[in-house]
Amino acid sequence: MSDLNVMTPAEIAATKAAVMDQVPGPEIQGQSPLHHADLETLAKQGPKAGGVHLREHKLLGHLTLRCNPDNADQLAAVERVLGVGLPLQPLTSVEKGDYSIRWMSPDEWLILVPGLEAFEVESKFRDEMGGHYSLVNSSGGSTVLELSGDNVVELLKKCIPVDLHAAQFPVGKVVSTVFSKSTAIVRRTGEKRFELIIRRSFADYIWLWLQDASREFGLVIEA
Repeated sequence: MSDLNVMTPAEIAATKAAVMDQVPGPEIQGQSPLHHADLETLAKQGPKAGGVHLREHKLLGHLTLRCNPDNADQLAAVERVLGVGLPLQPLTSVEKGDYSIRWMSPDEWLILVPGLEAFEVESKFRDEMGGHYSLVNSSGGSTVLELSGDNVVELLKKCIPVDLHAAQFPVGKVVSTVFSKSTAIVRRTGEKRFELIIRRSFADYIWLWLQDASREFGLVIEA
């Protein structure tokens, strides 16, 4: 099962249902949830040194997959589509090239792919996956922030109620947690580098929060 629209133009014209065009023409320009912040200009005009560095990885494809982790055929299908198997251990993640997968619950994973490849990946899942499963494209609802630097752990200690010691939060670990008065999916991608997946509706709040919380360390915007 997928939200992928496979109706023909004639079928779309004949139906009375509202059908979303998931593959719009080039005249439709997507905007990140932080488009208004103009991070590219801030990166050019802002400071070049500081204890925290922030970069947005915008307009990625976000796909939520739910399937049976005990179904060997489905696990094999995922590996054929993505080139890497699902992480089955709680709070873990895997990545290969531009694809990354986060364990969200015993039967749920969040897959990130390059934005222009999301439709192709959905199509491949439809061709390869059998049995009962769900694949939902929620790309427009979130964005990804990368935080790094010598003071990134100190910054995050202000934001999330999670033990960030490397012994408890190693590289590759992922958690869904409270982030100030919002929420975020946090993944450690390096000793001093983390990735936040934040919802569009809270993006401006978290952007303002990070500016304030990093004031004592110095915030460097990267484009």
